[in-house]
Order: sequence, then structure tokens, then C-alpha cells
Amino acid sequence: MRLDELELESWGERIGSKIKTPAVIALQGRLGAGKSVLARAIGRGAGVTADMPSPSFNLLLRYSTSSRGDVVHVDLYRLRSPDELWELGWSAIGQGNEILMVEWADRAGPFMPQDYWIIGLSAPHDDRSLRDIEIRRIGSPPELPSFCTSSLSK
Repeated sequence: MRLDELELESWGERIGSKIKTPAVIALQGRLGAGKSVLARAIGRGAGVTADMPSPSFNLLLRYSTSSRGDVVHVDLYRLRSPDELWELGWSAIGQGNEILMVEWADRAGPFMPQDYWIIGLSAPHDDRSLRDIEIRRIGSPPELPSFCTSSLSK
């Protein structure tokens, strides 16, 4: 699936408004690929009204919503070792009525939950204003809304 930034934001908002919780979404891609853009859109769709800066320096930011529970945005780019996850309260996040979005999830190593979605973002070489999207399911996470995956087969 190939989207421009406005389409990416709209798609993310639909995911945030429809996905069942608890849900874990790993956002993958190079620096500048749009991971934080998509995370903010998912948060808006889930009902976050606060600004959602990238958690690059805080590593973890939590947002409450009035109807969907918490949205947790984690950026593991600066993580030196998966063992540092416990300092973030890793064992308690992504539970209950939460949407957990993890940038640089590969740095969590074996501590990622057993059930989650991977959304990969990349910029095609022929048009840097677009993003190619790849979705993979790990284990048995709650279903993404059908419109999120149906266009992948086109």
C-alpha cells in the first residue's frame, strides 16, 4: 500500500478509532519514515487531544482518553539494552484497555509481547513524499479494522 502523508494520517486515525484493546503496534522504518506521524494519527483516532511529541528523549509517553483507555507511545531508539525496558515499567504496559505503539521495537528483543502488529513504513526512491506500508501480524493480536488490511491485496 502506498500513501501520501495526509492519507497516512487519515489511515492512522481510522486504526486508532476502531482497533480493539489491548493492542500493540510495532512501528518500523528508518529515521524520518513517518513512524511518529502515524503514531500521532493513531492516538488522535483513539481520542488523544493533547499534543503528542515524539518520545525520543522521554522514551515513553502515556496519554489518557475519555473513552478508549490509555494510549502509550514508546520510542526505543536510544535504548542501549533490552534490560533497560524494566526501568520503563515495560511489564505493565500494553495491558488492559491500552493501545501501545512501539517505535524501534526490534530493540526490545525477546521482551516484545507475543501478539502484536508490525507496521513498516518506507519512502520509495522515486517519490519521497509517499510512504510504502507493509503490515505483518505476529501471534494473535486483536484484528485490525478490515479497511486497514483489505487494501494491501490490491
